[in-house]
Amino acid sequence: MDAIAARGADLPNGPSLAALARVFSGQNPFGEAGSADGVAALRELLGGMSFCFGPRDRVRAGLWFLMLGDLAGADEHMAGLERRFRDEGAIGLLPAVLMLRSRTLLLLGHHRDARTAAAEGLRIAADTGRHRIRVYLDTVLAELAAIEGDEERCAELTAEAQGRGVPPSNVHAAAARSLLDLGLGRHEEALRRLADVLAGPNRQGSIGSLPDLVEAAVRSGRPEDGRDAAAWFSEWAAQVRQPWIEAEALRCEALVGPDEKADETYTRALELHREGGTPFGRARTELLYGEWLRRARRRNDARAVLRSALEGFERLGAVPWAERTRGELRAAGESLADGGAPDDLAALLTPQELQVVRMAATGLSNREIGAQLFLSPRTVGYHLYKAYPKLGVASRGELARLELG
Repeated sequence: MDAIAARGADLPNGPSLAALARVFSGQNPFGEAGSADGVAALRELLGGMSFCFGPRDRVRAGLWFLMLGDLAGADEHMAGLERRFRDEGAIGLLPAVLMLRSRTLLLLGHHRDARTAAAEGLRIAADTGRHRIRVYLDTVLAELAAIEGDEERCAELTAEAQGRGVPPSNVHAAAARSLLDLGLGRHEEALRRLADVLAGPNRQGSIGSLPDLVEAAVRSGRPEDGRDAAAWFSEWAAQVRQPWIEAEALRCEALVGPDEKADETYTRALELHREGGTPFGRARTELLYGEWLRRARRRNDARAVLRSALEGFERLGAVPWAERTRGELRAAGESLADGGAPDDLAALLTPQELQVVRMAATGLSNREIGAQLFLSPRTVGYHLYKAYPKLGVASRGELARLELG
């Protein structure tokens, strides 16, 4: 609490102080009474960062940005810390930074970079004995697998987190498994998983999964089971005031609210999505709106929205969601040709190879790359040796002309 103490007269009272205590004891700041005090406490903490925050508290601040839904702030903050800790050789702090950075990149729709950051974080966490961070990073990769519809991989990556039962990793593991179920059309299973989490002691740590619960409830023919979750999410959205969260709150409202208001609500949600945030969330809103438009016999309008959803899902590699969207487009009268995937050189590389190649393309030597990634120059050379034939190049001089994302 040094940063707050340094501000003296600005120390909050009552519920806000209780929320601060929850933050510093490792608990979720959003108490059972609502999210207002937790949001106020987190903003108080972030406002005090320029005072007495040490390196570990600055890492923790990345989580506070995420709790407030401030993805741009989280990305900027964690990217700065990553650069700083690499330059200082602070290997012990890097896994926690990569843990939060990978989660942020996932939400921002930068899935390849999220996978790369998580893979590096896993390697360093394993080398330094940071087991809890390693398990959390598994859940980031599990959510990517869930979005892509890779059931085997998702189950493998969530097994340890679910077995250990330690928050927040077990909550994220349940969220990833339920998202997989939702994408594959197992709506009742998704609803059961999420209802179990929300009924447990980690209820407040699952706010981000509330829209999944609402959709699972509606698709299971039980919209009444999603109304409390929609109201809870809406209350949080009103406090954090982030456009992408407000958009998802409106999507929930459109699902469980009166049908005569759905058109207006979906339209407003998409306006907010266009201000930035999560591409996956936007595509999901477009899919649901497109379904609603088709049911309302507005097939031309439905096709326009569904095309945008399909483009978003395909860009993210969200296979089951793209398949569902194609089905809706066909039902709306669209004739779809099967097209091949566009060339994507970066997709040919492992996460480690991609990191090394990107840095080599800027002119860094093997030794300089190794210092940044905490690898030996020989290991860097091995990754380049493996990457060159995949990319169709013979030397590092040819890398700069490639489009690697």
